[in-house]
Amino acid sequence: MRKQVTDFSQSVMENCEYLGLLVIAIATIIAAGSDVWRMVLRSSVTLGDLLMMFLYLEVLSMVRHYLSTGTMPVRYPLYIGIVALTRYLVLDMKELASMQVLALAAATLLLALSVLVVRFGHVKFPYGGVDEGGVHAKRD
Repeated sequence: MRKQVTDFSQSVMENCEYLGLLVIAIATIIAAGSDVWRMVLRSSVTLGDLLMMFLYLEVLSMVRHYLSTGTMPVRYPLYIGIVALTRYLVLDMKELASMQVLALAAATLLLALSVLVVRFGHVKFPYGGVDEGGVHAKRD
């Protein structure tokens, strides 16, 4: 009986996980489409628009990678954070105080260093069965 309950709860959680990933992917595609439509209506593309497209692509890439491998690489959210902070810094630099600019630059540098640490750790101390430096989420 206990095994049946465990199997059922794991199945429910896995289906919820897939549903959540589907919602994230659909919402990302809708947001990207909306931004592309705004660019078409404006007849111009800004640096902020391009950086936003990179964010959308990173989110979709993260969802695709998780669905295909069952792992969630730590690097993907770090990349998303780097691009998001860079976008914020580039777009709002005129309104930011110098200490805020310095703090955003430091946060971006910390995220970039985190990527290096994760990559170094994965190369120097690989763990079995997991690729791309991800946290293994076993799927049967």
